[in-house]
Amino acid sequence: MKNLNTLLQEFIEDESGLTAVEYAIAGSLVVGGLVAAFTQLGTVTDASIEDLCEAAKPGDSTTDCAADPG
Repeated sequence: MKNLNTLLQEFIEDESGLTAVEYAIAGSLVVGGLVAAFTQLGTVTDASIEDLCEAAKPGDSTTDCAADPG
């Protein structure tokens, strides 16, 4: 039967849980990067679509290019 010190030493040296934590941190960083990239891409895309709409509409048109089509 193992004593408490041996069990604690084995727990401290056990790195299998550390791998799961590393994967969680890496996954969080990837998700955060993707959210930031898609948010920035969406903002740039919206601005480009509004610019195209403004350029394509006739001069006396009252069309609101920023209106939500939904």
